[in-house]
Amino acid sequence: MQSALRAVSRSRSSPLLKRHAILPIGALSRPYLFRTLVTKRYTVEHEAVVFDDSTGVGIVSITDHAQSVLGDVVFVELPTLGTEVAQGDQIGAVESVKAASDIYAPVSGTIEEINETLSSEPGLLNKSAEEKGWLCKIKLSNPSEIEKLLTEEAYKSSYEP
Repeated sequence: MQSALRAVSRSRSSPLLKRHAILPIGALSRPYLFRTLVTKRYTVEHEAVVFDDSTGVGIVSITDHAQSVLGDVVFVELPTLGTEVAQGDQIGAVESVKAASDIYAPVSGTIEEINETLSSEPGLLNKSAEEKGWLCKIKLSNPSEIEKLLTEEAYKSSYEP
């Protein structure tokens, strides 16, 4: 019995039975992954933009702070697809039970996509203003404008006492 156990233990340590790393097909021929830089910046008018340097697209939203000040959002006016906008141009509006507020383009570029869901569900801005409640996507014409916007810390200090 013990000789059978020794034989099994020896056979497992055999170099023929050692495991080798199995790579997926084409793994060695794939190009290296490149790092994508995603930057989130803010305006003093309470817009946020998440910019992905690999696509050149910025996703525009209002900030969570803005939606909390506005209260229950009842209507969202969005820009038209294909519209060329300059930084600071009015691109839409948000109406709530308390007030109405214009939305300004945080960056220059072309409107590539709008969040159609907000037409039927404007309250989505209150539930998830900076994620599911995004307003539009802009293909930036001048990506360096991102660097001129506020960091999260600078944005928070612009409205906190």
